[in-house]
Amino acid sequence: MVEKKNLILISVLVGMLMSAIDTTIVILALPTITDELNAPFLDTIWVILIYLLVLAAFTTQLGRLGDIFGRGRMFNLGFLIFIAGSALSGYSPNVVFLISARAFQGFGAVLLQGNSSAIVADYFPPKERGKAFGITSMGWTIGGALGIVLGGIITTMIGWRYIFYINVPIGIAGLIIGMRYIRDNRKSRTTIDFGGTALLVVLLSMISYGAVEFAGNGLDMSNGLLMLIGSILVIPFIILERRVADPVIVIRAFKEKVLSFSLLAATLQAIGYLSVLFILIMYLQGILGFSPLYSSLILVPGYIVSSFFSPMMGKMSDRIGSRVVASTGIFFMAGGVLVYLLLTATSSIYIVVAGSIITGFGGSMFWPSNNSAVMSAAPRELYGSISGLLRTLSNIGTLFSYVIAISIAAISVPRYVAFEVFLGVTKLQGGVSQKFLTGIHAALLASFIILIFAGLSSLVRGKHDMEKVSESWTQGDKTPKDFPNK
Repeated sequence: MVEKKNLILISVLVGMLMSAIDTTIVILALPTITDELNAPFLDTIWVILIYLLVLAAFTTQLGRLGDIFGRGRMFNLGFLIFIAGSALSGYSPNVVFLISARAFQGFGAVLLQGNSSAIVADYFPPKERGKAFGITSMGWTIGGALGIVLGGIITTMIGWRYIFYINVPIGIAGLIIGMRYIRDNRKSRTTIDFGGTALLVVLLSMISYGAVEFAGNGLDMSNGLLMLIGSILVIPFIILERRVADPVIVIRAFKEKVLSFSLLAATLQAIGYLSVLFILIMYLQGILGFSPLYSSLILVPGYIVSSFFSPMMGKMSDRIGSRVVASTGIFFMAGGVLVYLLLTATSSIYIVVAGSIITGFGGSMFWPSNNSAVMSAAPRELYGSISGLLRTLSNIGTLFSYVIAISIAAISVPRYVAFEVFLGVTKLQGGVSQKFLTGIHAALLASFIILIFAGLSSLVRGKHDMEKVSESWTQGDKTPKDFPNK
């Protein structure tokens, strides 16, 4: 008979997999959506971006709701909203309706992501969490990459609307398990920090929207001002969070070195790794001239390797500690990017396959061990907040990876050409192809540098004391002295 906690793990895995897949599943369907809904391309690109913006801006806040109202309740509500948003997205009669439905779907994904790591931490003690996070990390980290493949296959075989409809039966299965087995945690006696929440949403939205506009149109006064003001608002946000009784983000908690550097490593890794994925799609489609579906299939070996090794690497991190495993994984990923830097206009696809296997193996080491380190360094009553923060930073990384891939790859060709290459509707020829390859190499080099910094962040964080962590976990709601609430 399957243990209760393993059924809970399945429900969390389903939620993470669906919400992550939908960050990228639309990419290869955009040309078809644009044509069938008779919409301008610059409008349909927001079918992807609105989802990423919602995830980036709201995950921390809605993860906090799990601490206050119960994680099981909020997680299952996330399933309901995500299922409804998926059905509405598939039904969409026009692009405005589709963008709105995707935003609604994004709020469901936020509730799923923001409470997922906290639920795992609730039901698994620290010495088992690495393996558990190894399984759930397959949902989050592989889902984003797998979404591109599934989007191509489903759109080609049965139509773009089914990339959303497929979520409905899968989501219902996850919801049934979640409603039956996931119970609410003891609710924290905290209040919602409305001022901090509003300020965080505003600054993240301004930075994210400005960055997206920069990727699409280049730097101008409006998007530059948005990003600048959003960045400046970080200062009053930190001041406010240090003064309120129950802040959205417990700033004092970042005095814990393991937590701070683990979160930084997660953010940098998301920026560096997913930008590589976008760059490879542009290379395979724009330089080698492969179809979107075939281009995505070439990357499948890396996903398989990552899926196979993630649980084992998570278990290894339980045994020897997260720092060595996570840091080694990051440097493997950086090594895979070095392989990609060998690509030319006539390279064999086996170079891409080799690089994807190396990066996939590195990812299987980093994701579960780093997640385990983050949650083990967090106080129990702030699991939801820290889980939400981890996902928020990863989602911001996903958004900025897109910005980096498009912006740097387009340094030598017009931006609209880079967008068309990204979608697989244009193959470059002759000198233009060589110029675009120069941009791709520049983007890969930027990703390599970002991954190196991510590895260094992981390496210098130190190691957490598992015995101390285990003691704090078994003491229930007691807060470790290193994490004062106020």
